[in-house]
Parts: sequence; C-alpha cells; structure tokens
Amino acid sequence: MEAGDGDWSALWAEKIEKAEKEKRRELVLQGQLTDKKIQQTSSLNPKIYSLTLLNYLEISQSPSLREIDAGIGNLIHLQSLLLCRNKLSEIPRAVGSLKSLKVLDVSVNELQALPEEISQLSDLNTLNVSCNQIKALPTGLSKCVKLAVINISKNEISTFPADFFSDDLELLSTIVANENAIADISGEISNLSALKNLDLSNNKLTEIPSELADCSKLKEINFRGNKLKDKRLEKMVNGCQTKSVLDYLRAGGRGKGKGKGKQDSGEKDDSREKEKKKRPDKHQKNRKEEEEEDLNRMVVRVLHVSDSPTAVTVKVTALVKEVRPYIVCCVVKGMNLKSGNALKRFLTAQIKLHDEICEKRTKATIATHDLQLVKGPLLYDARSPKTLKIVPLGRKEIKAADLVRQLQLEAEEQRKQRKRQNVSGLHKYLQLLDDKENYPCVVDAEDHVISFPPITNSEKTKMRKSTSELFVEVTSSTSLQVCKDVMDTLIVKMAELNKFTFDHKEEASLDLETDPANGETASEPAANENAEKEASPELTVQQVRIVDTDGSLKVVYPSKTDLNMDISNLTVVR
Repeated sequence: MEAGDGDWSALWAEKIEKAEKEKRRELVLQGQLTDKKIQQTSSLNPKIYSLTLLNYLEISQSPSLREIDAGIGNLIHLQSLLLCRNKLSEIPRAVGSLKSLKVLDVSVNELQALPEEISQLSDLNTLNVSCNQIKALPTGLSKCVKLAVINISKNEISTFPADFFSDDLELLSTIVANENAIADISGEISNLSALKNLDLSNNKLTEIPSELADCSKLKEINFRGNKLKDKRLEKMVNGCQTKSVLDYLRAGGRGKGKGKGKQDSGEKDDSREKEKKKRPDKHQKNRKEEEEEDLNRMVVRVLHVSDSPTAVTVKVTALVKEVRPYIVCCVVKGMNLKSGNALKRFLTAQIKLHDEICEKRTKATIATHDLQLVKGPLLYDARSPKTLKIVPLGRKEIKAADLVRQLQLEAEEQRKQRKRQNVSGLHKYLQLLDDKENYPCVVDAEDHVISFPPITNSEKTKMRKSTSELFVEVTSSTSLQVCKDVMDTLIVKMAELNKFTFDHKEEASLDLETDPANGETASEPAANENAEKEASPELTVQQVRIVDTDGSLKVVYPSKTDLNMDISNLTVVR
C-alpha cells in the first residue's frame, strides 16, 4: 500500500460509518478521497447501499467510478441522486425502485443508454443526462407526470420518443436539448402546456412546427445553429428573437410541411378559420398582458462548474467553525455598472439589503468584488486579529484588531452626536467579534485578505464602473440557509437593476461613490460608451464550490434548489 493510502481508507470508512451512526439523511462523496478509494477496491463501499434513511446521495467527480451496483435500489427514501462527472457506462435497472426520487443527475459520464425503468419514477421532477453519449431516450417518460426540467444536451440523440410530447407532462417547463442530432420536432409539442424554456440549438432541424406557437407560456427559445429551410425564420432564431419567432409561426410562417406561398388565397382563408377554431381566444385575450410581461422579463442563466474550466473554488478551514461557519459564493457576469447611476443604485441596494434582510449585518453580510482582481483559489479562514491585515475600502493597510478598535470609537462618537441611548447598527455587528480569538477572512492565492466579514472588503478588489463580472460572497454565523436566502434575494435585485439600466439607456458618467466606513465603496471613470450599445439585461450566475481542506464538497451555489422564487417575470435557465 502506498504512503497515505491507509489514511484515505480510514477517512472513507469513517465518513460512511458516521452517516450510519448518526442516521444522516445526506451523504456526499466526491473528489480525490472518493476516487482514491474506488481505485483501490474497483467499486463503491457496499455499506452505502444499506444507508436506507438517505434522501440525498451525491457521488461525483470520481473518474474511477464506472458502475453502480443494483443495491442502489435499496435506498427507497432517496429524493435526490447525483452521480455526475464520473465515468459511468450504465445506470442499473434497479433505479426504477427509487419511487421517491425527485432529482436524478447523471450528467458528464459515458452513458450510451438509459434504462426503461426510469419511466417508473412517478415523482421525478428534474432529470439531467447531459454530456454523455446517449443515442435515444427511453419510451415511457410521459409516465413521469411530475417532470418539470429535463436536460439532454450534448448527447447523440436524433429524435424524441413518440410519447414524449404528451399532455400528461403538464408540469414540464424546461427542455434543454442543445448539441444533439435532432432532425424533427412533432407538432404535438403544443401539448406541453407549461413549457417556458426550450433549447434546441445546434441540432439538425430544418423546420420548426407552427404548433410551437400554441405553447402559451413559452418565454425563452433557442434554435440557433440549425439550418432551417425558411431563411427568414433562421435569421430570427439566430437573433434570439423569441417573441418574433412565435408571432411569425402564429401568423402562418413556415411550419412543418407548410411553406410560405404554397397555398392559394382560398386555402389560406380556410386554414386561418381552422386555426381560429383550433386556438380560440386563449392566445388573444391576454396578448397585451403577455407582451407587457415579455418587456418586463428578467433572465438569469446558471452556469454549472463543469461547464467552466476557470470556475472559482473556495476552501474552508476548520477554524471558521468557531467564529463564522457559513459561506456561499457565486460569480455574476453581465452586470452593467457603466451607465449613469447604475453603480450608485447597486451600492444603495446592497446597503438596503444589509439593513433589512441581513438585519444590520447581524444575520448575514454581503461582499462584492471585481472578479478580474480576485486571484483564486480562495481560502475562507480565521486568523488572529493581531496578525490579520487588510487594506479596507478607502483606508490604508491596518491590522484587524486596530481597525475594529477604530470603528468602535467611530460608532461611539456617532452615538453621542446623535444623542442615542440605544446601540447603532455599526455597534451591533461589531459586537459579533467580541471575545473571538480569531477573525474570519477570505484570502486570495497570494495570501492577501480580500474580505473581513462582517466588517469590510479590501480596496484591492473593490468594484468599479468598469466591473462587469462580480465575485459575490455571503457569510453568516446563523445558518447556511440564511446565506442562500440572502444570495437569492441579491441575485434577483441585481437582475432588476440590470433590467432597469438596460431599459433606461442612460449615458455613461464619471460619478464617484464612496462609503468607506460601511464597506460599500466603488469608483472608476466610465468605460467606453460603445460597449453600451451591446449591453444586455441578461445575467449569468456561475456556480462556486465551497470545499473543506480535504477537497470534499460542503456546498455549491446556486444548486438546483436555489433561485426557485415564485417571481412571475423572472426566468432562471439552468
């Protein structure tokens, strides 16, 4: 046995035994530790299949994992099964026994087929089989009546099963099927009454069925990269003009088997009458409302870590457990801060979130950085206030202990000037560090402190008007869910602000905004106004993984359960 192998085995066994002893509902095995053990035994620890209380199981990022035992069928309480980024060549038929399963993710493997038994998963809500070598989907998926999201992108699929566009799938809202070999879509797609997002880009389609316009909730379509017979329609889809494409199809543009100009006027009149009977007022009575909703719609795209070779990772040390244990992070791209007062509005919104949902930073703290100035990988650590140094926003480098002392004096002076007897917000969040031997901090690859929550960010990574890609962190001493809730709220607010900036077309300005004491500072001359012409209100949120010192995943944001707010004009594309 090579040096260190015994330690790997002990850690592996300890993690599984701990899950069994503590009757845990969740188990995550991934990365180097898991892969090392699988290399030694050529299989998973069979004890995993006896953890029948599990409702969440993730085994990922283990290239040595090539098969899953039929024992997986014993885990009858599983609601989420994530087997992504391994080298699985097949999924056992026993998966059909997981009657409570809601999420199945087998993306980024070497699968060539899926078992028919998947159709037995009547509670399945999300199915992700992207980035495999699958040539055909199993029949019977229409029996998965609760299916809402399916991702089959980057496979070798040439057609959808005959029963796929069934009105039994009344909850199916998202179909991601880009980069396959799909050559035809049935007009029965109109049966999918809940369909909102459809991505069939980079396939082999030559026509789009006119019945697609019958999907009244459809908000986002992507047919780019298909060589359509109707060149006018092809130009529309390549321009991502969802509303224009649907209006064109609805008005009699080229659909499947019907060409523009191939009918005489009598036939056209007859077909229009048939269309009216086929689609009574439901597509017309709310047309104005739908158009208004389109204008107000915000789009947020989630970029998975597996789709980004430069994804940021944050490693967490054990020391933060005693001072501020919870953190979630993400990268936000596409934020336009150049125009007018866009940056000022963003900073004001961040301050308001700190005052309200973060409860004066006592519940959670938000920190935003210019991603271009962040040098990863990052470390979330806790260090002595006497040795921890930071260049706070608007100040010179200082030790953390001295900075806290300065802020305490400033807060006390503020209280006296305002003749208050109660403590201020600044007092409250400073008290979170009372009696702490170590202070929390986020440190970059060069060991520079870029964040000192809940106090301040670093001048080194502060946001500017030229910033378009943000690294965002939320920390808390309360709970992980608080971090996620705050981050969700912040992302929605950013989408709203970006949409406002886009709609109002402000000119670039030279405004300067500073609020150094509160840690929300930014200033920079406006960038070239020409960039404004290409601006878009759409945001991309790139996942960031939080791992422990062994590389095991602690949390990733946004996960499938994040950004699931019921906001009518917000579309989240995953």
